[in-house]
Amino acid sequence: MALLIILITCFVIILATSHSCQTPDDFVAATSPGHIIVGGLFAIHEKMLSSEDYPRRPQIQKCVGFEISVFLQTLAMIHSIEMINNSTLLSGVKLGYEIYDTCTEVTVAMAAALRILSKFNCSRETVEFQCDYSSYIPRVKAVIGSGYSEITMAVSRMLNLQLMPQVSYESTAEILSDKIRFPSFLRTVPSDFYQTKAMVHLIQKSGWNWIGIITTDDDYGRLALNAFAIQTAEKNVCIAFKEVLPAFFSDNTIDIRINQTLEKIMAEAQVNVIVVFLRQFHVFSLFNKAIERNINKIWIASDNWSTATKITTIPNVKKIGKVVGFAFKRGNMSSFHSFLQNLHMFPSDNNKPLHECAMLLSACAHVKDSELSQCIFNHSQGTLPYKANKEVIKKNFFLRNDFLWDYAEPGLIHSIQLAVFALGYAIRDLCQAQDCQNPNAFQPWELLDVLKNVTFTDGGNSFHFDAHGDLNIGYDVVLWKEINDHITVTKMAEYDLQNDVFIITDQEAKNEFKYLQQIQSKCSLECRPGQMKKTTRSQHICCYECVNCPENHYSNQTDMDHCLLCNNETHWAPVRSTMCFEKEVEYFNWNDSLAILLLALSLLGIIFVLAIGIIFTRNLNTPVVKSSGGLMVCYVILLCHLLNFTSTGFFIGEPQDFTCKSRQMLFGVSFTLCISCILMKSLKILLAFSFDPKLQNFLKCLYKPIPIIFTCTGIQVVICTLWLIFAAPAVEENVSLPRVIILECEEGSILAFGTMLGYIAILAFICFICAFKGRKLPENYNEAKFITFGMLIYFIAWITFIPVYATTFGKYLPAVEIIVILISNYGILCCTFFPKCYVIICKQETNTKSAFLKTIYSYSSHSADGLAMSHASLDSINSNITVANPSSSGKSATWQKGKDLQAQAFAHLCRVNATSISKTLPRKRISSI
Repeated sequence: MALLIILITCFVIILATSHSCQTPDDFVAATSPGHIIVGGLFAIHEKMLSSEDYPRRPQIQKCVGFEISVFLQTLAMIHSIEMINNSTLLSGVKLGYEIYDTCTEVTVAMAAALRILSKFNCSRETVEFQCDYSSYIPRVKAVIGSGYSEITMAVSRMLNLQLMPQVSYESTAEILSDKIRFPSFLRTVPSDFYQTKAMVHLIQKSGWNWIGIITTDDDYGRLALNAFAIQTAEKNVCIAFKEVLPAFFSDNTIDIRINQTLEKIMAEAQVNVIVVFLRQFHVFSLFNKAIERNINKIWIASDNWSTATKITTIPNVKKIGKVVGFAFKRGNMSSFHSFLQNLHMFPSDNNKPLHECAMLLSACAHVKDSELSQCIFNHSQGTLPYKANKEVIKKNFFLRNDFLWDYAEPGLIHSIQLAVFALGYAIRDLCQAQDCQNPNAFQPWELLDVLKNVTFTDGGNSFHFDAHGDLNIGYDVVLWKEINDHITVTKMAEYDLQNDVFIITDQEAKNEFKYLQQIQSKCSLECRPGQMKKTTRSQHICCYECVNCPENHYSNQTDMDHCLLCNNETHWAPVRSTMCFEKEVEYFNWNDSLAILLLALSLLGIIFVLAIGIIFTRNLNTPVVKSSGGLMVCYVILLCHLLNFTSTGFFIGEPQDFTCKSRQMLFGVSFTLCISCILMKSLKILLAFSFDPKLQNFLKCLYKPIPIIFTCTGIQVVICTLWLIFAAPAVEENVSLPRVIILECEEGSILAFGTMLGYIAILAFICFICAFKGRKLPENYNEAKFITFGMLIYFIAWITFIPVYATTFGKYLPAVEIIVILISNYGILCCTFFPKCYVIICKQETNTKSAFLKTIYSYSSHSADGLAMSHASLDSINSNITVANPSSSGKSATWQKGKDLQAQAFAHLCRVNATSISKTLPRKRISSI
C-alpha cells in the first residue's frame, strides 16, 4: 500500500514538474544549504487555481490567494534556524532548510513530502522502495509542519515509512496523539481535547447551555466536533445546530453552505453563542456575509483564527458582536520583530514567497493601510497583474515593512520557534558522539528517538514532549476589543489545562468575564432557586419548563435538575422552597389555652373534692353521711377522685419517660379503687333489697368489703405492673406531620392500654347492674340511682373516647384523654356526693334521725301497697301469715305480708350497715322486726 502511494505520488510529481516546474528545485518555496536539512510545510497560498470543475490531467495547478500570516510563519522558521546557526548550540554544524508551499491541498503536500523523502545525492530525485529503511538516508532529516490537521495526517502517514520526525506547530486534531497510527508525529501545541475542554469550561462558566457550532468537513473539523459534543453532553450543554462547511476554499459550494449556515443562525434566535472551528478563509467569508445580515453574536474562536489579523481588519467587523478565542501561548517576539524590520536586506532569490510578498506590497503601494490586506488578496488572485523593476519593489517593500508585523500571530510564531528549538536540541544531543557535518551521520529514526525525550528551553522556560508527543503548555484566552476604531486582540486570561482553571489576574479581565455572563444563550429561561427543570419531549435536555419544588423538597441553585429532599424526620420545606427548615418541636404545653382550661377544670374538681371532704367531716353523725358507707369509704373515694384530677397534670407539658409511665398507672389504679369502693356500696344496696333467699345467701357470702376492694384494685395493679415491665410507655417523636415534631407518649402496648381500660369498664358495668337493682330507695338517701347515672356518664364518655382517640393525632391527643377523665370523674363525683351535699346544706330538716325513720316507714308503706297490687301469687302463703297486730285486722293479709317483707328488708339493710343506720333506729323497733 505504501509503495502504491509513493508510485502514484511520483507520477503526480513527474507530471507536475513537466508542466509547471522546470527542475525539482522549482517545487521548493524557500531553501538554504546546510549540513542537516530541515523540511518545512506551510500553506502559503489558500487554494489552487483551476479553470475546470474536474481536472482532466493529473497536474498541480497554480496556487493563488497569498496568505501573509502563513508567510510570516515561514519567516519564523527561517529566523529560528538562523538563531541556532548563530548560536553555540550546534558547534560547527549548520542547519539548512527546504520550505514547501502546500497550497492548502493534501495532494500538493504529499508531493512535497515525497521530495523530502527522496534519497540524498540522488540525481533522479526518486524514493527507493525497500523492506527496511533503517539505513536509508533521505535528503531531509526532519519536518516542521504542516498547519492543517488533515494535511498533517496525510503527510505523517508517508513520513512514518522512514520514521522521520514531524513536528507540527498548529495541527491540533486529537487523533494525532495516537502513537500507533502516527508514531513519528510530535507537536508544540496542545491537542484539541484540551481546547474543546477549555471551550466547554468557558461556556459553562458563563452560564450558556444553548449554542451552535460550525466546523469544516475534514478530519480536523469532524474530530473537533465529536470531542466538543461529548464534553458538552457531560456538562449539560446542548448544541442547537451543527453546521459543516467544505474544508477547502476551492470547493464551489462553499458560498452556498455559508449562506445556509447564516440562515440557520438567524432562525435560532435563542442561540447567542457560536463555536467556530474553521480556517481563516472560512471565517473571513462567514463574517463578511454576517455583517451584511446584521448578525450579532458571541463567537468562540478556535486557535486557527483567534488572532488572525486578516479577520480583525475586516471593515465593520465590530458589528458581528464579541469574539472570545483560544490562542497558543506567546513568547518573546522582540528578536523576530527585529528580523522583520531588516527583512528588506534579506536576499529573495532563494525565497519565492518573500519575492511574491514584495511584489504584492509594491503593487499596493498607493493603497491605504486599512485597505492593504484586501489589495494584496486581489493581486494574489491574479486579477491585477503588476510588473516593476527590482529596485522599485525593494523600495516599496521597505516602506511597507511594518505592515507585516501587524499580521504576525504571536502564538503560532512561538510554536514554530519551539518546534525548531526542539529539533536543534535533539540534534545537539545526537551529535555529541558523532560528526554531524557528514550528512550520513544519522538516520531520521535515530533523531526521532532522541527528540521524544529531549528537554529544551526558550526564554528561560523548559519544555519537553509528553508520552503522546504533545507539548501541553496551555492557552491564552483572548478577547477582541475595539480600541481607537480598530479591533485589537487582547489577552483576557490564561487557561491551565492541567487543572482545568482560568487564571485571571487583571481586574479589567474579570469585568469582561462578568459581562459575558450577562449575555443569555439558553433554550429556556433558567429555573430559579425553589424550582426544578422539567424536560419536555424535545431531544435536548436544555429545553425544559420550570416547576416549583413540592412540599418537603427544595433547590438552592439555578437550573437544578431535581429538587432535593429534606430530612422528613427533622426538617420540612414549603412549596418552592430554597432551603429546609428545622421542624418545631411541639407538645401539649402548659401555655396552651386548652391546657389552661383543662387545668382549671382539674383544679376546680380538686376544690370540689376538698370541699366535700370538709362537709362530710363536719357532718359525721348525720344519717346522710352514715348511709354513704361511712367516713372511711367516703374518704377513700374522695382520695381517688383527687388522684384522678391530679393525674391530668401528667398529660400536660413536655413528655418525659416518668410522666408517660406515671399518668396511665396513676389514673388506672386510682380510678379502679374508686370504682371498687362504689361497687362495694352497690353490692351492699343489692344485698339489702334483695328478696330472693338464694340470691341473699349468695350476696351475704360475696359481700366482703375490704377483700373486694383489695382484690379488684390488686388485679389492676398487676395489669399495670406487667405493662410497665414488658411494654412500658415511653416518649416518642412523631414525625408524620409535615412541619412539626410532636413529642408524645407512646403507650407501648395498645393491648395493655385496652386491657386496663377494659378492666375498669367491667367493674363499672357490674357496679351499674348492682346499683340499677336498688335504684328505688328513699330519695334523700338513695345512692343507687345516682351511681347508676354516674356509671352511664362514664360509659358514654369512654365509648365516645375510643373512636375520637383512634382518629386524633398531634399535640392535642393527650387533651382528649384528659377531657374523658374529667367527664367521667366529674360525673361520678357529682352523682355520688353532690346530692348528699345538697341534703346536708339545703335540706337539713331531712338529715335527722326522725326524718330518716319517717321516710323509711313511708317508703315501706308505699312499697307494700304496690306489692299487694302486683303480687297476687302471695295467696299461696297466706295460710302461714300470723297477724301480729290485732288492731290491724281491718287490713288485708296481703298488705300485712308486704309490710312485713319491707320491714325485713329494712332490718337487713340495718344489719349490713350496723355502724350507721342501726344507730338511727330504736332497739325496740329492730327487735320487733
